Amino acid sequence: MYYHNNNNGLIDRFCAKHPGFGIQNLMLYIVGGQVVVFLLKLFFPDVYQMFDLVGAQVLRGQVWRLVTFVFLPSSSNPFFLLLSGYFYYWIGQLLEREWGSTKFTLFYLSGVVLSITYGLAFGIASIYYVNLSIFLIIATLYGEMQVLLFFVVPIKMKWLAILDVVLILADAVPMARMGWWADALAPLPSFVNYFIFTWPVWSYKLGIARRKTDPKVIHFKRAARQAEKKGRETGSYLHKCAVCGVTDAMEPDMEFRYCSKCDGYYCYCANHINNHVHIRQD
Repeated sequence: MYYHNNNNGLIDRFCAKHPGFGIQNLMLYIVGGQVVVFLLKLFFPDVYQMFDLVGAQVLRGQVWRLVTFVFLPSSSNPFFLLLSGYFYYWIGQLLEREWGSTKFTLFYLSGVVLSITYGLAFGIASIYYVNLSIFLIIATLYGEMQVLLFFVVPIKMKWLAILDVVLILADAVPMARMGWWADALAPLPSFVNYFIFTWPVWSYKLGIARRKTDPKVIHFKRAARQAEKKGRETGSYLHKCAVCGVTDAMEPDMEFRYCSKCDGYYCYCANHINNHVHIRQD
């Protein structure tokens, strides 16, 4: 089964066409930058005020804030800074391995740009919610994965994600009631970015996207059944590699696969399934 979603296709096609766009180990640079800024604060106490994203200051010419706010630490406590830094690095690496460096970089850059846009429009922005959105995506993809809360209590990722969203809403609702809409809606850009990159999953879960079966899967199964039938009738092999000619009778432990990119039902051994010229019937 696969998801039919044009938006996801656009993102994936961009990543396929621009493999050099990504920054490998991006979260290592982000977390490392936050540690550096934290150390700078020990000598320059006002560094946070110079680095945060304040729309009015940017419009006055302090354009460096468009970049430096990314490296503002999430905590002023060194222990919690190291703890959160390790956590963000871990989930960042996990998502980068899942998506690839290009898509992960595009996701993070998109979150930063949306946050900057919000900051210029409403005066403030925070990188905290961009980093949190990484965790929300990991929880969406690996909801059943267990982590140790406080290094002791095992809990599934999806429950932690729900707890985080509830806590964010618990903070936002009182601020909205007091009329502090800029603060209350600060998480919005990161949530929008989250849904852009996870929309195929949600559209599938909500029944918006149609579930489609790849017709080649059915044909390959039919071809496999025909090969097995022929093998039983002749008493010989069931599978034969179209490149080297090795059969399952000659190599009983060899794995054989059908190629979805060849025109027809061509079988290949494990040595050639990823290393052969695709057969075309043009």
